[in-house]
Amino acid sequence: MANPWAGEVEVVLNGAPLVAKLTLGALAELEAGLVTGSLLDLVERFESGRFSTRDVIAVLLAGLRGGGWRGSAADLSGAEIGGGPLAAIRIAAELLARAFTLPEAEA
Repeated sequence: MANPWAGEVEVVLNGAPLVAKLTLGALAELEAGLVTGSLLDLVERFESGRFSTRDVIAVLLAGLRGGGWRGSAADLSGAEIGGGPLAAIRIAAELLARAFTLPEAEA
């Protein structure tokens, strides 16, 4: 089960629930693999709705690897993501938000 306070998001891949998290290493891998721009540019693309499917796959792959998954980009591209493409977009956006937002203080 994913722990949102630790920046984790659950991804169902081929029917199996997995934990995804954008660790520092996963963020470095994500940034190195970006075709254009920086991580800030990527976040801005998601915030403005100008992201590409390549962006979604890159974020999901980095998050899954940060969560311990050892698959490849080809494995992810050929996999069934629970909830389909819209869920994949939501999960990628959630990963970015959790990586770059401080948790709210408990009341």
